[in-house]
Amino acid sequence: MKGLYCRAGHAEPKFVIQETVLPDVLGSHLVRVQVKACGLSPLDLKLLNDVGIQRDLIPVGREVSGVVLQVGAKVSFFQPQDEVVGILPLDSPCSGLCELIDIDEHYLVQKPEKLSPVCVAGALRDGLSAYTALHTHARMAAGHTLLVLDGGSSFGLMCIQLACYHGVKVFTTSHTPEEHTFLEQLRPSVGVQDPLVAKVIPVYKDQSELLSVVMEETGGLGVDIVIDSGVRLQEKESDERKLLPHKHDIISVLGVGGHWVTSHKELQLDPPDCRLLHLKSASLTFLNHEVWTASSAQQGRYLHILKDIVEKMSTGVLRPQPEEAVPLYEATVTMETVQRHQKKKAVVQL
Repeated sequence: MKGLYCRAGHAEPKFVIQETVLPDVLGSHLVRVQVKACGLSPLDLKLLNDVGIQRDLIPVGREVSGVVLQVGAKVSFFQPQDEVVGILPLDSPCSGLCELIDIDEHYLVQKPEKLSPVCVAGALRDGLSAYTALHTHARMAAGHTLLVLDGGSSFGLMCIQLACYHGVKVFTTSHTPEEHTFLEQLRPSVGVQDPLVAKVIPVYKDQSELLSVVMEETGGLGVDIVIDSGVRLQEKESDERKLLPHKHDIISVLGVGGHWVTSHKELQLDPPDCRLLHLKSASLTFLNHEVWTASSAQQGRYLHILKDIVEKMSTGVLRPQPEEAVPLYEATVTMETVQRHQKKKAVVQL
């Protein structure tokens, strides 16, 4: 049996197909799953090093969907033939691109029958991140106002749909004319005529419009929540970052008592920025996409979130952008493009 692994000792990560063997005896709390689809996301090698995971070969592919073949003696949640979905932990020895994997039952939830393996494997990570940002960090509630930066991304779209389901007024930004048209046409699944998004701000035309438009739309009060997909720390940065908002603009659009949830791992705030946050009594939270599987401190809550996400996908509350599945023999090349951020994500169908 073969799996995809990363050899990280090079200037650039090298992805290789490696033979792997599962033990004959299944652990008491483990579930043996036949993988049907696996999502590919960029490997955060620095994070792995920070948490002390150092290996010659790092397993690739952690968002999996499949069918249970065998359960350990003490497994209580699943039985053979159950359809399941989950995210392998950071220290998992298995690659999700193996035909068979062993995984602890506490990292899996039941997959609704009507939900396709490819759809859920491709969207589970972004759904979990959106749920964490809005519920766990920002304490979203009906009547709040939310600014989602880069709403056309998979993560941004999940944030928009989840927020609108809970009665939040959403503003978002678009990075291309195609994204702008798509976001303008968003409509709720139930027969309501109001658009999901109150205002789409085309930052690809003029980045400086962000602050003025948001303040005008909110009557000068600012928004309750801002969720970014990256931040510009300097006024002038590379072309690939020029559409990202400047940190001062984000703080400026926050209302009193607002929450800023950032994905920027190395954010630096100057004293004037901190002073402005203090004046607004606003908070800043870092969104770590791996926090749930890096610690088992809140495992029950994590499983509840996963279950809620797949149920919302099944009922149409969350409608991820469809990902075209690639065959297994293209996994190595596909992962290289994902790691270089030439492609945000991919799904491999086994």
